[in-house]
Amino acid sequence: MASSTSTYELTYIINPVLNDDRTQDIIRRVNKYIEEHGGELLEVDEWGSRRMAYQIDKKRNGYYINLYFEADGSLIQPLERALQIEDNILRYLTLKMDAKMLRHYEEQKAARASVAE
Repeated sequence: MASSTSTYELTYIINPVLNDDRTQDIIRRVNKYIEEHGGELLEVDEWGSRRMAYQIDKKRNGYYINLYFEADGSLIQPLERALQIEDNILRYLTLKMDAKMLRHYEEQKAARASVAE
């Protein structure tokens, strides 16, 4: 297989009216989807419930998830399709990280590690 992997950042917003179990189930399913299709999760960061800049489906808040993963580019389109058909995911954004974004990510990761010590 001659394909190469890239690093991606995915941020998505879950419907805030769901209970904690349903929210965690959606997070697990997204993570599992990435891993089952050849991706490798690097970091999953739950930002929690936050106010959105504008209403989406008459909701002012959303439960934000930000994750970093490595995968082949062929995973992105089916992943985004799966996110799109999930009724409880209000919005999502997938970014392919370039060298500058990767440097920034590594610096932030190192800063968090030094604060945790």
